Amino acid sequence: MRENTTWYQYENEDAVPNRREILKAALSAPFVSVENRKPGTTDWQLTRMRLDKPGGFRSPFIEGYCSHQSIEAGQTLEIKVSTNPVQRFQIEIFRMGYYGGTGARRMTVLGPFAGKTQPDPEVGERRLRICQWETSAQVEIPKDWPSGVYLGRLTLTEGTPWQSYVIFVVRDRRKAGILFQVSDNTWQAYNVWPDKYSLYTHPKGSLVGESSVSFNRPYGKYPQIFENPQSVGSGEFLLWEFPLCYWLEQHGYDVTYCSNSDMLDPSQPLRAKTFISVGHDEYWDPRQYDTAKAAVDAGVNQLYLSGNSVCFLSPYGPNRTIRRAGRFGGLSAEEKKTMGPFDMEGPNEALLMGARTITPVNGGGDWIATKPEHWIFAGTGMKKGDSIPGLVGWEFHGDPANIPGLEVVAEGTALSSGVRPAHWTATIYPGPKGNFVFNAATIWWSQGLSAPPGHWLPWSHWTRPHGPDARVQQITKNLLARALK
Repeated sequence: MRENTTWYQYENEDAVPNRREILKAALSAPFVSVENRKPGTTDWQLTRMRLDKPGGFRSPFIEGYCSHQSIEAGQTLEIKVSTNPVQRFQIEIFRMGYYGGTGARRMTVLGPFAGKTQPDPEVGERRLRICQWETSAQVEIPKDWPSGVYLGRLTLTEGTPWQSYVIFVVRDRRKAGILFQVSDNTWQAYNVWPDKYSLYTHPKGSLVGESSVSFNRPYGKYPQIFENPQSVGSGEFLLWEFPLCYWLEQHGYDVTYCSNSDMLDPSQPLRAKTFISVGHDEYWDPRQYDTAKAAVDAGVNQLYLSGNSVCFLSPYGPNRTIRRAGRFGGLSAEEKKTMGPFDMEGPNEALLMGARTITPVNGGGDWIATKPEHWIFAGTGMKKGDSIPGLVGWEFHGDPANIPGLEVVAEGTALSSGVRPAHWTATIYPGPKGNFVFNAATIWWSQGLSAPPGHWLPWSHWTRPHGPDARVQQITKNLLARALK
């Protein structure tokens, strides 16, 4: 198949044996399954990455950001890059997926371009840093680029070839089996670029409501848990979300992608049978909650393969900004000791997900089956008390909601700072139209699904997941088989 054509066009079709049968099969296959038959490459990873100082977070030698969190085919993406010192550079754009186990397909190469050292932004009100960089490259998203998560690899073509990433989502409007929402609000909330300017670095404390952050800046190195150079410029996608993306596309599921910001549109999840929240999905605009709750009421299945999700209200402001404005469900007495004050309060997130973030919020433990007779465990061989080592971490959900029909299917203890125990619960409850909502209650669920090239396993609070596990894979297959009927 040609790389620069629509997915159903063949080079010299008359010379292809059984071309009619092949074309018929392609047209009837899930869209992404056909995409993943195209040649991939493992050469999408960062090879040479340099931070500005020991313990630093940025790579000023080459860094950049995109004009959009997500964008549709036919629209123009602007990529803004700074090089210091001034040097020429190129941009390779990759779509992330399975691609025969390689993890990505190279979509295009742009440049080389003349580099420019672009200015660090001043510190504004609420410690806000907003870059106003000039555009280095423009890309009109081709019609044949399918929905997905895309990385742009920036590489200096003069001197030492230092590298970093930019990241964006290509979205579409088609009906699909699965809507995969990336957790980019949370990536930005923790983004400390250029040097400790996140929602967690205010001098008054890490959980006050007096900071804002903008998407108009590069993503620095991920600042928690472990040192992962692949995170420079890629948010948290490669850390917590890529294993799910890779696994879904490996198994041919019909999946389309969106950003947190796309969920402001109430019609967004209604085009899918199943909505998935993945990884660390902590920050939601209140309108996202309304959209997700209405989708459950409309019969959409939802899988929260995530932890610490829907915790803080983060309304979008001008200049692509978000702020920590409040706590979904309000602050508990213990949370009031370290959080707030805030000017907003949202509905209890457990009423959407089935369980919610509890205190202590950090920790780790084994994922323990407590209701193995439930259909989600079919084919796993798990018995009551059987555990999947290290799968719970480093944040999780507990405190099940009082929802008719809700079942706790797994639960246990996670150990937090000072070896403080916290009781986590994985839940499932029926929706009003034969649908259901599952809550895995851990950020690390995806770690049990696959180990793509370039992926590192995390470690936190004396706990680490062990990587792909046949039981996690089977549970996820069972959930999707029921959700995609």
